Amino acid sequence: MGRPATATIDLAAIKHNYDIAKRLSPQGGKAMAIIKANAYGHGAVQVAHYLEDHVDAFGVACIEEAVELRDAGITKAILLLEGFFSTDELDYIRHHNLWCALHDEQQIAALAALKPGLKINIWLKMDSGMHRLGIAPENYAKAYERLRGLDVVDEIVMMSHFSSADELGLTKTRQQIESFDQATKGIDAPISIANSAGVLAHDDARRHWQRPGIMLYGSSPFEGGQENADHLKPTMMLTSEIIAVRSLQAGDAVGYGERWVCDKSTIVGTVAMGYADGYPRHCVDGTPVMVDGVRTRVIGRVSMDMMTVDLSNVPTAKIGSAVELWGAHVSVNDVAACAQTISYTLFTGITKRVHKCYI
Repeated sequence: MGRPATATIDLAAIKHNYDIAKRLSPQGGKAMAIIKANAYGHGAVQVAHYLEDHVDAFGVACIEEAVELRDAGITKAILLLEGFFSTDELDYIRHHNLWCALHDEQQIAALAALKPGLKINIWLKMDSGMHRLGIAPENYAKAYERLRGLDVVDEIVMMSHFSSADELGLTKTRQQIESFDQATKGIDAPISIANSAGVLAHDDARRHWQRPGIMLYGSSPFEGGQENADHLKPTMMLTSEIIAVRSLQAGDAVGYGERWVCDKSTIVGTVAMGYADGYPRHCVDGTPVMVDGVRTRVIGRVSMDMMTVDLSNVPTAKIGSAVELWGAHVSVNDVAACAQTISYTLFTGITKRVHKCYI
């Protein structure tokens, strides 16, 4: 196998997490599995093959990600969440059952210029308050009617995206929902506004289509506990092994920049894992890690290929001892917090030299 740095992907856990989104959907509601960014680092093709017969549709960011899935034999409907970037994508979209988000009047004009033929399912995006992409609420009904009049348009789903649904103490999500509902009043069309945080915590955000993303991969979007998020299962276990053991004395420094200086006799283990594998360089001393099933901590600066951990409370640890960086026993959210980032960044940052194992 070579170098022991491995990401073990639990496909059954991903399905379990999808089922939570499906169960939380209103009666008759659907859930789209979001597998953009290589399924948040988990492997889009492998995840799609496992889920295809179970999910209602897939969502990706762009046509390149959709082409990869089609080339791998995935036939389920796929939504392009960012829509098309150039008109030369539209022929492929029409012929390969790709659904397309639209967020701009120019995109609508490009559709209007198409010759009649195969129809496209359109997800018309409203900017309900995130101010990133979308049609302004006051222009939304007009844009919808213009699309409805085009021969090349099939079903239209009305969509928006929340900016702060993971921050349960804020009123922003309620404001966005009210803005969306007001702008779409009187329009009879399916609705999709719930991302992972919306699915898990906002009853009134669950409409015809849910869009679970990070929750599929076992990571809660919330800082604290939440009754539905607490049932998510971890889906990626990042592991490696101890490759060297050192016994150091008080005053000895560890790693680049001598950031960690031993304040007493310390047993230090070197792990085959570094920032070139996707482990965050900015993790602070004390970031949790498991060695042979015992919880301990990172000490010293993470380097490109290696990192160091405190083995003082794991006296039996040796070369070859198992190390869990995150997974079943070390929360990826805890590691992310120690690096002042989020789990999304950690998952999507796993590099190709880390072995992937699917169970």
